[in-house]
Amino acid sequence: MKILYVSHYFPPEMGAPAGRVAGLSREWARAGHEVHVLTGFPHHPTGKIHPDYRRAFRRGFLRERVDGYDVHRTWIFPAANRGKIRRSLNYASFMASAALVGSLRIRRPDVVVATSPQLLCAVAGHLLARRFRCPMVMEVRDLWPESLVAVGASRHSSPLVTGLERLACGLYRRASHVVTITEAQRAAIVADGVPAAQVSVIPNGVDAAFLEPAAARCTDGQFVVTYIGTLGMAHKLETLLEAAKLLRGDARIEFRIVGEGARREALEARTKELGLTNVHFAGERPRDEVPRWIAESDACAVLLRRTDVFLTVVPSKMLEIMAVGRPIILGVDGEARALLERACAGLVIQPESAEQLAAAIRRLQGEPALARQLGENGREFVRREFRRESLAARYLELLERVRAEVASDPSAPLGAGEWRVRRKSEIRNQKSES
Repeated sequence: MKILYVSHYFPPEMGAPAGRVAGLSREWARAGHEVHVLTGFPHHPTGKIHPDYRRAFRRGFLRERVDGYDVHRTWIFPAANRGKIRRSLNYASFMASAALVGSLRIRRPDVVVATSPQLLCAVAGHLLARRFRCPMVMEVRDLWPESLVAVGASRHSSPLVTGLERLACGLYRRASHVVTITEAQRAAIVADGVPAAQVSVIPNGVDAAFLEPAAARCTDGQFVVTYIGTLGMAHKLETLLEAAKLLRGDARIEFRIVGEGARREALEARTKELGLTNVHFAGERPRDEVPRWIAESDACAVLLRRTDVFLTVVPSKMLEIMAVGRPIILGVDGEARALLERACAGLVIQPESAEQLAAAIRRLQGEPALARQLGENGREFVRREFRRESLAARYLELLERVRAEVASDPSAPLGAGEWRVRRKSEIRNQKSES
């Protein structure tokens, strides 16, 4: 099978979307399938083109061979992860560039997988599916535009949110199939009127590198708490700084913030304002260093804002932390909390509660046997249920089934899911006439 995977994000960019696309593509290629990834030039989250790609960016296109599959990088308007106008240009430029370059430079695939966020990436996937007359699977990693409202990037009553709601619903209905990463997201999409049989859950997985035995933590008396990931509006990392303020009287406790994002400057300024000498910013690190940063920690914090939309998410960093064998302090409710409690792999606090975060750190510092047991529980849980290769195999079965279903229906126009809507309408009309 020939698979075209359309993604706004891809390594060397950090973050869950890039890691998921790279990991699944690698496993599909290992299984003997022809995989092509269509993406932009790396620039997230700083808005600056990665130094290794600046020369190719001026040419506007680059084709690479990575882990047995082809990566097609197309021009994009680079923008930092903040500011509505520049981000909108960033999203729209990739949609237009990917749709054009994909149709001209990539031979017809058997199926197109388009991943969001952002929604315009799925639009590009839909256009390519129509161009190639093949099915399109829409992958939903975050619910849009709900996530924009949740982080305060827009108001629910704004024309932008209204337009994005209509776009999302239209894409769900036109996709041949929708894939989400949590059951809560699936339920939300089905509630929007998409048939339940047309929506599946393929959760995030963990690459083998995270499951390799981690070196024993050399504590030298320090208890290291690490946050690793995007420093964005969704994470409310001021909570971490307030916890550091509460604990700054204990010189044995150290906080590390590893990553880059729109909030970094503000967080560094707040750290300086509070006079915190126990907080260190490590900046963005290569993805292959992430297991080491986790392994060098005594505990890792996973934090999000307190808002209903985040009840549907499971941050992929949770799985990576568990795979390395370190306990999690989780400030997220909903499906993420249920998963952590099922794994018995960490402590749960209320989102945005610095006092509870500080108390959880104190507990893990004072009970090293508990911290070790939670880490071991998480590692075994991920090894059993979230290995990337097994989840990739499940995804492949779904893609093959979608391809077969569309191929067996001779009335399918242009390969997108519109044929399903028309067919169901025809069936309803026939029943009403009879």
